[in-house]
Amino acid sequence: MHEKQHSNNFSSHLFWDVPKSSVDLDKYPQFIVKRVLEYGLIDDWFFIKNYYGIEKIAEIAKNLRELEPRALSYIATVSKTPREEFRCYNYQQLSKAH
Repeated sequence: MHEKQHSNNFSSHLFWDVPKSSVDLDKYPQFIVKRVLEYGLIDDWFFIKNYYGIEKIAEIAKNLRELEPRALSYIATVSKTPREEFRCYNYQQLSKAH
């Protein structure tokens, strides 16, 4: 499938700050996974799940420095991965809230 066709599979609100034509699933998987987990609709989730697979999505998410708590809980539950294995969980624990 051509990358332009891939970008048409996402909700229009996901990539408000970049041209939709520049969304490349193979080149920027961290960016795409983070956006879908935090702002995506269920169809966006099913699309990346079919494209990457749950294991790869979990591996990508494990290396993200920041992820909303709701998104972290979702990917940890769906992938059956303990939260402690995610970098964002450990990084948030080190950062003290004001």
